[in-house]
Amino acid sequence: MGAHSGILSRVTIRAVDGDKPGIEAQLPYDRAMVGRLMAAFPQARWREAERVWFIPGTTAERRLTRFLADQLPDGADHADAKGRDAYEFDPIESRYLEVGDDLQVRTPYSRTVVEQMHAIPWSWWDAETRSWRVPFRSYEELWRRWPEIEAAARRNEPEERRRRREAEWTPERQRRAAILAAERRRHRYPVLAGDPPPLELPVMTERFGMLVFTGTDGEIADVPDPACIYAHADPATGDYVWVRWRRPGLEELIGVWPARVEAGPAERSRGWWQPTREELRQARRTARVRERLQERRRLDAEAVS
Repeated sequence: MGAHSGILSRVTIRAVDGDKPGIEAQLPYDRAMVGRLMAAFPQARWREAERVWFIPGTTAERRLTRFLADQLPDGADHADAKGRDAYEFDPIESRYLEVGDDLQVRTPYSRTVVEQMHAIPWSWWDAETRSWRVPFRSYEELWRRWPEIEAAARRNEPEERRRRREAEWTPERQRRAAILAAERRRHRYPVLAGDPPPLELPVMTERFGMLVFTGTDGEIADVPDPACIYAHADPATGDYVWVRWRRPGLEELIGVWPARVEAGPAERSRGWWQPTREELRQARRTARVRERLQERRRLDAEAVS
């Protein structure tokens, strides 16, 4: 694809033959660009197992190359040079920032950091280095958002999080944590009787994250509960029943297609909703970790026996 700067230099495209010709494209993750890609290519599909976009059509490569070229701002090289000058004049000095051919931001995980980085034009998540990459053309926006990014990063350092947990660990919180743990072990969840969730399909929940509901006996759920474990279950909305659940596997989550919009009050009050792309991404990450731990335990058990 040539030696273009910016997005084009980080794209891999492979032609796919067979009954449905097209291309598989590996792109740096950028939420705004993903939205534009889906609008420009309505038939594009994300293949989680291969972590590529599949775009059908015999002219898909030419169309995608033209689309990506249009994503680069006019005068990108000049804007990068201007941004580098701005950095040298007024640099961000932080252990969370590395400077090279671009700006590399690496912090503990934080929703605030993710939101701030998504808002910076042309920033993208580099899975190989586990860092955010920002071109110098976006330095002024990064500089403007840096105080909130750095503050969130410091709040989410492991030692700082442990200190906060210890300071907040009151008897009431201990009681609530014990109730929550007991409920989790019972593998039950209250949902509106008149609007039950689909069975054997991963859906998002407020309390336990991504779940697969497996069935119900129709038992009425006693709500509200004293510890407010299930805050969504408002008796004024209607009767709630207990539904059994299990955790979804990674393979199940790969086959789920995300919702285009976030859940509204109606979906949240019934206790479940179709997950967004970001919710699916987090659930798949958690499922990968869980399956790796299970495999490690299995191998350790075999080594002992």
